[in-house]
Amino acid sequence: MDFDVLIIGGGAAGLSCALLLGSAKEKSYALNKNVGILLHQKASHLQSAIINNALGIPAGTSGGVILKEGAVQLKDLYPQVQQITGEKVKMISSAEGGFLITTNKNSYTAQKVVIAVGYSELLTIQDLEPYIIPHKKSPAHKNRIQLRNEDHLVKENMYVAGSLAGHRSQYAIACGSGACVATDILTSWNNGEHSVVHDKLK
Repeated sequence: MDFDVLIIGGGAAGLSCALLLGSAKEKSYALNKNVGILLHQKASHLQSAIINNALGIPAGTSGGVILKEGAVQLKDLYPQVQQITGEKVKMISSAEGGFLITTNKNSYTAQKVVIAVGYSELLTIQDLEPYIIPHKKSPAHKNRIQLRNEDHLVKENMYVAGSLAGHRSQYAIACGSGACVATDILTSWNNGEHSVVHDKLK
């Protein structure tokens, strides 16, 4: 497998998931785990947002700035998380031991996959069609979608995060959703022992 986990989507949910997984690099159960993130997210709703009501974010910060600085933060703090840019996922199919992720340029294998792209009805990733349902927390006339899931789990080793998981389109909610998925993955690596990562003052 190319990756133990590959995150698809570089918005709030995807980057939050990657940051938390990266921060577990010194945990015994996360050693030598290969984590990657496909950052293609040109259609992110965050691009046009101004964040005034999220804890710890200076008022007036644009979503576009958060997307750019988030990728830099991930690279600076956790360079072991491989960032893949300039590619768009076309298909996610089952493969022996995990998944085959096909982009417009390459293909990758991963034991686990996290889908953290937008909740537009124009979602074009093949083989996800059986899991698509109308979004339960968005006005019907907007034709938003989500992936059918139970506590972010679509099926074994396939997770969904953010608005596509059925959450409302809110920056803080998307970040929390991505972090939840990351801790579920860490817990699975830790033989089912519930796992979180906290940095503390010395």
